Amino acid sequence: MVSESAQQPPAVVEDVFEGQATGVEVEQANTDDARIDRPWNPESIRVTTSSFSLRNILDQIDEGSLELAPDFQRGQVWRAQQKSLLVESLLLQIPLPAFYFAEDSDGVLHVVDGLQRLSTLHAFVRGPQFALQSLEYLHDANGRRFDDLDLVWQRRIHNTQLVVNVIDPTTPSDVMYDIFRRINTGGTPLNAQEIRHCMSKTRSREILKRMTHTPEFDRATNGLTDHIRMNDREMALRFAAFQIFGLDEYMRYPVMEGFLMRTTRLLDDPNDFADNKVLELEEAFRRAMSNTYLVFGEHAFRKWPVNASGRRPINRALFETWSIVMAKQRADDLKTRQKEIVTAARDRMTYDMQYLESITSSTADRRRVSYRFHAADEDARGRS
Repeated sequence: MVSESAQQPPAVVEDVFEGQATGVEVEQANTDDARIDRPWNPESIRVTTSSFSLRNILDQIDEGSLELAPDFQRGQVWRAQQKSLLVESLLLQIPLPAFYFAEDSDGVLHVVDGLQRLSTLHAFVRGPQFALQSLEYLHDANGRRFDDLDLVWQRRIHNTQLVVNVIDPTTPSDVMYDIFRRINTGGTPLNAQEIRHCMSKTRSREILKRMTHTPEFDRATNGLTDHIRMNDREMALRFAAFQIFGLDEYMRYPVMEGFLMRTTRLLDDPNDFADNKVLELEEAFRRAMSNTYLVFGEHAFRKWPVNASGRRPINRALFETWSIVMAKQRADDLKTRQKEIVTAARDRMTYDMQYLESITSSTADRRRVSYRFHAADEDARGRS
């Protein structure tokens, strides 16, 4: 039994987006947690600046040489009036802020900054077209789609020159990620997983999508699949990172963002992570989801202290630790020890303040990561 403490447990705060609860607990990371592990050499940055017509940019999108982060729901959250005012800015010949693209080793460009703007302009010009509304100056254009505009206005939109900064693929990925994070200027800044999604290739995105579109994941997380802030993909990525590299490797490189970016690169490369390893990873993930639900039911991956009422939001630190521990267990053994495991875990969530801190704040700190992993492993063996 973990020794009882008189201290008050950290408050549980659920993340909110666009005024709606997301079902995931806020991860109160220390500001140092997101930094790369060493200062990078400014000379390693390779950025070129060019000017492209909007028509040229839209052609690149259609042919696939410029990628608008497929399967990225958050890129389409602008309101109708915001979209219309962006188009009006082009018609008024108001210069738009510069865009940032990142080029990968295959020559494909990924939008680093300006995803919502380009998604809006592509939809307006190429479809599915939307009608302009609530314009501030060009009232005669209200209600019109691109095909309804006068030819002179269509040409003005097509010929609009966009300033684009392109990050060269020779720029180290950790540096590229940090640049992405710094210049992220959207109305609602991208979170870490959304950034990784925009920087990654199709292979890793498809792996994470398959992992989070299984009935086992859906049941264990109470329908978190296709989360609006991509927290489902981040949790699957965290599992992949610790399942592939292990805790000891994280302790040698204790920066969560770098650790997850490294895993993303690995999943993207079939030469470094073959298809048979992908199948093993996905099977382990399904087993982890099934086993965790078997033991904890609707409280899987959530804080569940003694005498708690209701169900708390999902906690990402609990997810990464318990999923790794449960991937190693046998379902028949868990069934016989289910009550013992639950009692040990709930006692720890009630009385072990060090454990509660490790799953609540500065969660990327190596000591806290190590403590919660060893605690979950101990509780899974039923020690109380």
